[in-house]
Parts: sequence; C-alpha cells; structure tokens
Amino acid sequence: MNPTQNTTEAKKGYNPHIIESRFYNICKERGYFEIEGNKSLWEQPNPPCFSIMMPPPNVTGVLHIGHALTFSLQDIITRYKRMNGFKTLYQPGLDHAGIATQNVVEKQLLAQGIHKEDLGREEFIKRVWEWKEQSGGAIINQMYHLGITPAWSRLRFTMDKGLQNAVKKAFVQWYNQGLIVQDNYMINWCVKDGALSDIEVEYEENAGKLYYLRYPIKESKECLIVATTRPETFFGDSAVMVNPQDERYAHFIGKSVILPLLNREIPIIADTAVDMDFGSGCVKVTPAHDINDYEVGKRHHLEFITIFDEKGILNAHAGAFAGKDRLAARHDIIKALQEQGFVEKIEDYTNQVGKCYRCGNVVEPYISKQWFVKKEVAFNAIKRVNEKQLHFIPPQWLNNYNAWMRELKDWCISRQLWWGHRIPVWYCECGERVASESDYPTCPKCHLKITKQDNDVLDTWFSSGLWAFSTLGWGNESIEKSQNTSNVDSINHTLYGANDLIDFYPNTLLITGFDILFFWVARMILSGESLLHKLPFKDVYLHALVRDKDGQKMAKSKGNVIDPLNMIQTYGADTLRFSLAYLCAQGRDVKLSAHTLETINNFTNKLYNAAQFLNMYLEQLGGKEALERGFGDVGHLEITTPLGQYMLARFYKATNEVREALNAYRFNDGASILYRFLWGEFCDWGIELAKASKDSVYELGAIFKGAMLLLHPYMPFITDWLWHSLNGTKIESADSIMIAPYPKARALDSNLAQIERDFNIIQDVIISIRRLKATLELGNAPVEKVYVKLNAALAKSLLEQFVCKLAKVAHLELVSDKIAGSVVDVSEYCECYMQLTGVDLSAITARLNNQKQKLEKDITKLQSMLSNEQFIKNAPPHVFEQNKQALSAAQEKYDKINAQLSAFSG
Repeated sequence: MNPTQNTTEAKKGYNPHIIESRFYNICKERGYFEIEGNKSLWEQPNPPCFSIMMPPPNVTGVLHIGHALTFSLQDIITRYKRMNGFKTLYQPGLDHAGIATQNVVEKQLLAQGIHKEDLGREEFIKRVWEWKEQSGGAIINQMYHLGITPAWSRLRFTMDKGLQNAVKKAFVQWYNQGLIVQDNYMINWCVKDGALSDIEVEYEENAGKLYYLRYPIKESKECLIVATTRPETFFGDSAVMVNPQDERYAHFIGKSVILPLLNREIPIIADTAVDMDFGSGCVKVTPAHDINDYEVGKRHHLEFITIFDEKGILNAHAGAFAGKDRLAARHDIIKALQEQGFVEKIEDYTNQVGKCYRCGNVVEPYISKQWFVKKEVAFNAIKRVNEKQLHFIPPQWLNNYNAWMRELKDWCISRQLWWGHRIPVWYCECGERVASESDYPTCPKCHLKITKQDNDVLDTWFSSGLWAFSTLGWGNESIEKSQNTSNVDSINHTLYGANDLIDFYPNTLLITGFDILFFWVARMILSGESLLHKLPFKDVYLHALVRDKDGQKMAKSKGNVIDPLNMIQTYGADTLRFSLAYLCAQGRDVKLSAHTLETINNFTNKLYNAAQFLNMYLEQLGGKEALERGFGDVGHLEITTPLGQYMLARFYKATNEVREALNAYRFNDGASILYRFLWGEFCDWGIELAKASKDSVYELGAIFKGAMLLLHPYMPFITDWLWHSLNGTKIESADSIMIAPYPKARALDSNLAQIERDFNIIQDVIISIRRLKATLELGNAPVEKVYVKLNAALAKSLLEQFVCKLAKVAHLELVSDKIAGSVVDVSEYCECYMQLTGVDLSAITARLNNQKQKLEKDITKLQSMLSNEQFIKNAPPHVFEQNKQALSAAQEKYDKINAQLSAFSG
C-alpha cells in the first residue's frame, strides 16, 4: 500500500509520532497496564476479574497485520474492562517456536561454517538462548507502537523455567494416566524437520502424473495395471488390491503378482477401500508409506516394508536405486520400468500434495516410534463445550470445532529437535523407564540416579496449549516464591500472584484468528479441561482474515501486503486500530484499504479541530484562567441549556449503544456508533449549533470529554491528549484517561427525550432550507424570509435561535398553509417555502430544460433497447440489468426536473 501523503501534518498541534510514544511510556512506567494499575477504580476490595491471554507470537516473528487486528481487539476490550473497574489481567508472552528458531540459529552457524553437531546439544542450546536474548522478541518493541497494554512485568516465554515446570507436570500427569504413550505409528514426516502433526501439513494443488504400471500375474501371461502417483514407493508394496465387487478382477483375488524390477511375489487381495473408478480400479498397497494402506496392511496382516530413511534416502529394499533421494530417483525409476516394459501409460494428473508448514518439503507418511497424546484426552472437553460451558463467537465455529474434534487422532507430540521442552522421560541402565518432573530422578527399581533422558523435544503446541493456566502459576504451586533471592529461577516464579489461578482461571475471553482454532485453541481447551477439570475460557472470539480492498488474501508475491508498522508511521496507531475494529464484523473478512485509513485519519483531524474550537470559545468566554481550569465532567455538571441537553441525550444514547456492542464483542458496531456520534452528531451538528448558543459551549466541552472516555479503548492516544487539553492538564502531572471511569449506561428521562425531538425538528428545518437554496442555486447566501409549516409542536424562539443563524435567514415565519408562488421543500417534520418574487429564474430554467431534453433522448434510447427482442435475447444478464437501472435513474431525474420546473412556473 502506498499512502498518498502523511496527513498527520494536518493535525497541527497533535503529532502522533511524538505523542504516542511519550504517553505510552509514561503510562507503562506508572504501572497502569498491570493487574492493580486501575485500583483507584475498584469499588470493592474484591472487584470482578477479567483475564485475556495474548496468543504468544513466535520469538522469531515480526508484527504483521493479523497480529495488529488480534492485539487491537484484545486491547480495546481490556481497556474497556479496566475503565469499568475490573481487576484486569492482559497476559503477554512469546512462543519459543521450536522448528523456526532452531532453523534461524542453524543458518547463522552454517554461515560461519559450523554445524550444530560440531557444537553438541548443550552448547547449541546455549547459542539459541544467546540469540533469543539479543535478537529474539523484536516483536515486543513493535507491539509498543500499536499501543497495547498487557501486564508487561508478567511477560512470559514458553521456555521460561516456570513454564518448563508446567510442561513437565502436564506430561507426567498424562503419562501416569495412560494418556501419553510411545509407539510405532504412521505419522507425517518431513525429511528436514521430522515428525509433524496432521494440522502442521499444508495441502497444495499439484500438477503431477498418474503412472499406470504393469504388474505381471504369477504363472500367467496376464498382468494387472496399477495406477499410482508415487511410483518410487512400489519397492515397499506388500500387495495389489481390488474391490471385491469389481467383476473385472474377481477371478484374480487370491493369486499373486511379481513386483517389477525386484521379482518379489506379493498377493492380490480384496478390500472395499478401493475406488473402482480411480485409474484402473486396481491399486498397489504400500503399508509403510501410505496412511490408507497402513490400515489395510493391519487388516490383512501384510508386511510393512520401509524403503527410505529419515532423510528420504532409499535403502536396500530399492535395489539398484539405494542411496538416492526418493523424489530425485523417480525419473530414473520410471525410465527403468519403461525400458523393461512395465509402464502401460502416463497421464497428467492434478492432486493434493501435503507439504511441511515450515520448510515446504513434501511430507511423507512414515512409520516411526514417537510419543503421542491419546485422543481420549479430549472426550470430556467435547462434551463440556457442547453443554454450552464455552461459547464461540460467532457461534458457527462450534460446528467446525466439533467436526475436527470428533475426527481427532492421537496427537504426535515428539519432535526431532534440540531446541524446545525436552521430553521428561528417563531411561535407567536396568531397563526401567521413568517420567519425572525432576531432573536425574532416582530409579524406582534399582534406586540409582538416572542420567539418560529422551533425546526428542515436545511439539511447540504442547507448551502453548497450557498457556491459559501455565502463565498463572500452574505447575509451580510448591515452589518457594521469595522476593528476596538472587536465584534467577525463583525470581521467575514471583511473577505469579498467590490467587492468580483463582482470580483468572478460567480466562474470561480469548481473541484470536480462526486459522489457529485447531493448532492452538482446541488444544488449550482439551488441556485445560483434562488437567484442571475446567474449560480454559468462557468465550472464544475468532476473527477472520485481514485482506486487501478487493478481498484478496495478502501475499508478497501479489504486492498487496500491508505492513502495520508502516501504517502506524504514516497515520498513527489510533487510525490503524480504529480502522481494523471498524471493519471487523463478526464472521466476515476485514478488507483494509488506503481509503479507509484516510477516512479514519480525517476522523482524528475532526476530533482535534472540535477540541480546538471548544478551547478557543472557553478562552474567549472566560479568559486564560478558564482555559487552565478546563471543562467540567459530564457526570458532575448540571446541563441546563437546550443544546447542552440535546447533546447530552445523544451522548447517553451513544454510551448505551457502545456498551451493548462491547459487552457482546461487536467491535465494529461500537466503532460505527462512536464515528456516527462524534462526527455526524457532535462535530457536524453540536459544534455547528453552538455558534448560535455560545452559553452551551462549557457544557459541550464536558460532553466531549465524556465522549473521549467512550472512544478511549479504540483510540487511546488522541483521546488521552485531548482529555488533558480539555482539562487544562498535562500527562506528566496528572492521571491518564485510561484509569478514568467509563461512562455508565443511562436511560433518557422524558425531558431529554423531548429536547431530542425538538432538535430533530430544528435540524430538519435547516436541512430543508439549505436544499431550497441549492435548488435556486443560491449557495449559502443569506435570504430575507422563509415560511415554515411544522407538523410537530416547537417553540418559535428555539427554532429561530438556531435556524436563522445556521441557515442564514433574516426572518422566519411559521405558517399553517401552503404559500402560493413559492418553491417548496418537503421534509419529515416540515414544509419550507421560499417565494420566487424578485428571483431571476431564467438561467436556472434554461439549465433544467437542457437537462430535461437530454434525459428525454436517453430515456427514449434505453426504452427502445430494452424492448428490442434481439437485445433481450443476446445481451448478457448483467448488461441487461445495467440498462434497466440506467433507465430507472434517468426517469427519476426527469421527474425531479419536471417537479422543479412546475414549481418555478406555478
């Protein structure tokens, strides 16, 4: 995105680049972001609690637009709860990102000619920690620019000692319950990154080939034609399979074929797993290298033949091709098969190929001895979620959750890495195996200290799956929490409060993107329920993706990626935050554009100008002393003027609506309400009407301050700056708006409801008169007299006070009948008449007649086209519809011009 210009220059005295960092640092240093940062707002010793967890971004990551949306929404609701007197925890953190981080450090070492094996495990991990301290976590500083307010003193890292303790406790608890097992399973295997869970495999459309291979039938001149997309795996075939209902092959069942090139005999079996319409209806069975064949192999007791190693290199089972990469060898294998007459044909074929979500390598089904969490761990979680103990927002995500959870497989949790939580299983020389929370445990069998630990580490999602409660001290309950210690690990534990788990678990709310529902959210749900017997959240809000203005997914290759840091540099954090929230309707993608950002940036300019106007009038009315005292607070000021009462009524309505929206997590509705009230009602009408009611300016200033409280969660910086400006204070010497109380919900009394109706009439009359002037091409020039016929009661003095000033009318007369010889404008509450005596209409009527003649030609042409049978028959539907709409619009303009000409001639 290329913004047209840095429009922040238009803000004159408000420079977001200076104000935002200054205000943020002051508030952070004062501890406002911490759990007790708003203690002055607590109405009781044990206030209601609110907790929300930051999805821990990878330590290798940078702030992207998806992060900006997640963090903005989280911060909006956190600030809102904080201002409402909740004891609030917004928990920040970083994920150690096992595969990604190890890759970063390995690449740095390789650039120096060093392999990790040269260093050894202990030294390599030391290098990773050094990288983490020096370069990792750059995203934290980037978050500051967005203005989010987590409790930074509690910043956690998934490899912190305290979280390591939680991981060990979870593993051992599940292990002892038989929910963690080690076994040989068919898994997803990346030749670079090792074992992967199902959801770590990304499927891409692949333009490949379908190979039809000839498998000779034993002691026969016939052969079976077998179709496959992976010919290199045929070395591991244990059978050829047909459908038992396929009459073409029924007589072959029970016989054998001879495997090409190897001359190995394998049986022909029958199984309903065969799709008779795929290829030849005859398929090879490779139990060790295909997920479906794995189950077939177990059913038919076939041999499981592994043909390549963990790096994808073919072994002795591949005969002459041993030692070659399994994919690189494909061409040579097919060539050899062709030379010996075993290839029937080769067709182009499009299929889905699984790739590693990290490195992009083709993933192989592979039998390996790994650690697994049994799927039974999730059964109670599924039940509780469907008992409405947790609510998804939007609610349709419950269906997606159920669909995935009910098809859940055992979760492969071991990874062949060095960086990460090492599996807490120990192997004694006597043959005993022990899962222990302690390092070097004592063997329960031979009573010697065990020194050998499992080499693998846990899947990164295992530790982040505990995030909702590991950050609250779970797993560290028995550890001394002394403040007076120099021990690093003990200091780590002081981050936990004595009642954190009681106060903040279950978490009140989780906000994250729908794309990690299964990676992270579902795993936190099953972990929390299984280990603490409570679901970890009350509400889960899943937002959609941020796309470009055309709804396209952002990608560097498309050149449509929006960098949030660039947007903050250009427009300020407030504009980006409000724009994202304004567009974030539940269940719909966010389509972000430069136009939206410019529009919201203009909104911030509008707020600045409104405050300037109010301060200017305050100084004029009361001098510099009044300006230094600032405006009063809307909750403590008696509002007496009609205009003040009208804006108070609109403020109360906006307050009620914003509260309702935020309580239901309808962030976009809250933003729309604030935009409507502040721009459309307060700035466009309140400020304008104040020019005819200067005695109401002090009241409007108090109401505007109240509106800054409403807006603050969305736009924290400009609201704080304007708040101090209107108070006559500075952030350096006064409290921030962020620990001021949020306006309470309040119903309108009959007096405010009546004054609201009165000003609706006043606005309607002003708009009607302005339309009359436009019709007569008078612009905003003053006029001598206007006649007004009202259809609702309103004091003439109140009407004249505002209408005459704003509509520039010298005299206003209320009438009960139509005024002859006048042009009229009819509106909801009134009819306004302006006499034509003395008005030269010749130029206007000439222009209208010219427009009328042109429209007559357009209408005739369109009517002729739309009644032509050939056009009706041949025109595309959208073209036909466009012409219908054009005819309707032309007819509407024609009717309006006729009405105007009639009025002028009458």
